[in-house]
Amino acid sequence: MKKYKAVLFDLDGTINDSGPGIMNSCRYALEKMGCEQLPEETMRRFVGPSLLYSFQTFCGMSEEEAERAIVLYRECYNAGEAYNLTVYDGMRQLLEALGENGILCAVVTSKPQVMAEKILEHFDLRRFFACVAGPDPSDGSNRKSALIERALKELRVENRDAVMVGDTRFDIIGAVQAGCDSIGVTYGYGTEEELKENGATYLADSTAEIGKVTGVF
Repeated sequence: MKKYKAVLFDLDGTINDSGPGIMNSCRYALEKMGCEQLPEETMRRFVGPSLLYSFQTFCGMSEEEAERAIVLYRECYNAGEAYNLTVYDGMRQLLEALGENGILCAVVTSKPQVMAEKILEHFDLRRFFACVAGPDPSDGSNRKSALIERALKELRVENRDAVMVGDTRFDIIGAVQAGCDSIGVTYGYGTEEELKENGATYLADSTAEIGKVTGVF
C-alpha cells in the first residue's frame, strides 16, 4: 500500500453526516421562493456540490434565482442548521491515528471556509487538521481541484504524495484534475457507481477502511 504524506478530506458526507441541516435549509429556501418542494432523493444530491450548481441543476433556476436561494439558504443554515449533523463513527479515531503516524490532514470543502472552520471547532475536530481549504462565500464555482491545489501548497506536499477522500464525483474529479490519488467513500451521499466511473483510486465503505488504505489501521 502506498505511503501518503497527506490525506485531504471532504467535509459534508465524508467527515460528518450533515444532510439533515443542509436539506432543511434547502427546503426553507425553496419555500421562501414559492418553489415546489423536491423529493428526498433529489434533496440528498444537494449534499456535496456547490449550492449555485445544485439550485441551478436540480431546481432549474437561473443564476440570479440561485443566488437569491443561497441567501435564503444561509439565513436558515447560519441560524442553527449548520450544527444539525453527526460525525461519522470512527472518524475521530482515524484522524488521531493519521496524526500519530505523522500524516498531515486537511479539509478541502465546497462549503464556505468560515463556516467549515466554525463547524470543525464546534465539534472539536479543527485540531486534527493542518489546514482548511474552502471558498470565499462570494465564490460560487467552488472548483474542487483548485481547492485541493491550495491545500497541497499550504501543506508543502506534492500531489503524488497526497490522497483525497470524498463521497461524490466532485471529490474524485477534483483529485484527478489536481493529479493526486483518491478514496471514494460509499457511506456518504454519492454512489459507488459514480465514484468508480470518475476514477476513484480506492473505495472505502467505512472509516476503518480509509485507515487500511492509508496504512494506519
